[in-house]
Amino acid sequence: MNNNISRPLGLSLIPLLLSACGSGGLLTTVGPDYQTEPLPAPASWQAPQADAAKRQQAHQGDPAELMRWWERFQDPALTRLLSAAEQVSASVADARARIEEARANLVGADAAILPKLDSEFASKRSSSSFGGTPFIWNQFSAGLQSSWEIDLFGGLARQQEAAQSQLESRNASWHDARVAVAVEVADAYLSYRYCEAQVQLLRTDSDSRRESARVAAAAGQSGFRSPGDVALATASAAEGSRTLLQQQAQCERSIKSLVAMTGLAEADLRSLLNGSADQTAKLPIPPAFEIASLPAKVLLQRPDVAAAERDLAEASANIGVQRAKQFPKLSLSGNITPTLQNINGAALMLAQTWAIGPTLSLPLFDAGKRAADVEVAKVQYQAAESRFRAKVRTAVKEVEDALVRLDSTRQRLPQGREAVSGYRANFQALQTLYQSGLGNLLDVETARRNVLASELALEELEQEQVGAWIALYRAAGGGWTDAGESPNPEAAAAGPAKLRVIGNTHLYPNQNDMLNGGNS
Repeated sequence: MNNNISRPLGLSLIPLLLSACGSGGLLTTVGPDYQTEPLPAPASWQAPQADAAKRQQAHQGDPAELMRWWERFQDPALTRLLSAAEQVSASVADARARIEEARANLVGADAAILPKLDSEFASKRSSSSFGGTPFIWNQFSAGLQSSWEIDLFGGLARQQEAAQSQLESRNASWHDARVAVAVEVADAYLSYRYCEAQVQLLRTDSDSRRESARVAAAAGQSGFRSPGDVALATASAAEGSRTLLQQQAQCERSIKSLVAMTGLAEADLRSLLNGSADQTAKLPIPPAFEIASLPAKVLLQRPDVAAAERDLAEASANIGVQRAKQFPKLSLSGNITPTLQNINGAALMLAQTWAIGPTLSLPLFDAGKRAADVEVAKVQYQAAESRFRAKVRTAVKEVEDALVRLDSTRQRLPQGREAVSGYRANFQALQTLYQSGLGNLLDVETARRNVLASELALEELEQEQVGAWIALYRAAGGGWTDAGESPNPEAAAAGPAKLRVIGNTHLYPNQNDMLNGGNS
């Protein structure tokens, strides 16, 4: 190779090749160019919205406000439980690990576009005779080797695009995992407080039954009550105690579940749950918020939808990765190796060698493997698109379900309160009549059961309403943050990954054009 020609020629090519880094292939970029299109969402919600009073408290679907929703419960115990659960959650840890894996993949994809440089140091001592007196040959070398794959057709650029989309998807999935854990713990906490409220109602009822049994037994000994009335009162008191014990056991099981979710010591958890008398046996009061009128706007906030969309972008880029393998590949390699050597202890001499040159590989015959890989990538894109559309449909369903539950509980709560008031008045009237000697104990016990059943039903209805608010928060793509450190600080500061356009059309006007199109 002529040094006077090859060295200027190689140097003149470097700026041209560097200009192609990060901007697609040097000649062209094969495969489809992914574009984010409008979401396949309905034009409006079919379920009714919350009433006007709650809308005045709403944040108009602002994701930034939704992220602080948990704090507005003003329940320190709930906030502490959420923080503890996130720290020990296996699903959050798995999501965090997938982020690190995706970040490493992106680093690898970025590195593949740039030249690689390695160094080598070697020392060798050998003996040769060639039929005569042996001579000793010492060699000491230090070399640099470089290799660089020139991205002629954009395969490396598509690989970088796929890795970037994968990282964005994993980050969105991490947000989704955190929200899922928060909702799971909030539901468990709600169930425990609901259980406490049931215990409180049942304890009051059990105390009343025991007192009635005591009075009936005393009256029976004096001959003022029949043995049948005494037996009925005693049985009623026993039934009340049994129901109370059963519910207390259920509360104990709820505590065990919270211990498993949060990883807190049971003694610490009990102290936390019983730390404030204002919260004991009371359901948390959720802050109201309004869902944006446009379904697509709500779906933009959901990290699971964003993750599915980024998976779709990754699948699109992988088509280009596989397509580029059907085209020639150009690589540039070189090395320089200065070597100090001597023979039989003579003075060291410096020998310097270097080499640089391109290598062009042409795919000739692979029995259809590369073409098959392209078809597989296209099918995987179609599957990712189906998953994305299914995720959008599921998201719409979850919002609609939560809205229906909220509207239903809103309408049923006044009737529930009215039923409790009526049954309680009826019980008090019959009990007064019975105590005056004019009533029937069986009627009193029937009225008592009606009161208890209506009170438990009202408590269940209130618990259902709080659960519906939590479900709506989850369906709206809510988030929850504390002082914890994000595995991706930049992405966490910007919030969950979001889609960038809205509307009500198909993802691609012509799917076949997308699969077969692109710059090729």
